[in-house]
Amino acid sequence: MTTDAEHDRGQPARRRWTLEDCRDWIAVPGVDDDKYSRGVLGMATGSDRYPGAAVLGAEAAARTGIGMIRYVGDDVPAGLILQRRPEVVTVAGRVQAWLLGSGTDAAHRDPAATDRLRSALAEGVPAVVDAGALDLLAVARGPVVVTPHYRELSRLLAEEGVSASASDIAADPAAWAVRAARAKGVVVLLKGHVTHVAAPSGEVLDVSTGPDAGWLATAGSGDVLGGILGALVATHADAVAEGGAEAMARLAATAAALHGAAAALASSRHGGGPIVALDVADAVSAVIGPIVDDGT
Repeated sequence: MTTDAEHDRGQPARRRWTLEDCRDWIAVPGVDDDKYSRGVLGMATGSDRYPGAAVLGAEAAARTGIGMIRYVGDDVPAGLILQRRPEVVTVAGRVQAWLLGSGTDAAHRDPAATDRLRSALAEGVPAVVDAGALDLLAVARGPVVVTPHYRELSRLLAEEGVSASASDIAADPAAWAVRAARAKGVVVLLKGHVTHVAAPSGEVLDVSTGPDAGWLATAGSGDVLGGILGALVATHADAVAEGGAEAMARLAATAAALHGAAAALASSRHGGGPIVALDVADAVSAVIGPIVDDGT
């Protein structure tokens, strides 16, 4: 962890975030809760080109604990989501948070998809923004957390006139995450073996994904992370409204920690061997249970 002197010299203030830190950021429903009070997550993810991202995000969000998921997107991913999760609602309505952009590509986005993303960002509710929605951050009217990998962060920095290659970012990811967070005014979850969550204040929460992290380098893993984070933000919309970027950063770090733990559990279920993204999503509930039961 950096010292106060290092922070004064412009270095990010660092804190390691573990599963023990997650308990206060996982909503446990009470006997009087219903599907609306438990939080509603809106999803504008996936596309006819990449429909699986929407399925993985919805599965992960459902396993994280959410009252309802509303999906507004292309017909192909909508149909696949309903095959996997028939409880997902495909009618627009009020939401507490949005998950946007996973499985979409700005270069191939049609006007209808662009309108959906713009409309969601303009609502003013908290938003988790990934992949094909990262170019629309200027439209956002509410708190935002972005979930880029190194190449996507490089493009975000370039929009601010900052030149940093993916290899530059890899050499000092926490510092570059802070720079992007300050430039864009958003929380940045920079994915990697150690995930760095940076707030515009300069605080960084470091999340180690553990010895099984290599298995997370698989297609769709980031879509699962987005679903976990979207559910956490939707169930803590009031906390985000009160705590702003600080609360959003803690939710992002919690999502990264749960994601890593779910990967480890999924691998153990397969004898310590390879896993696929849906395995990770399926394991999220089993990771959350012990945390909320005894705080470990």
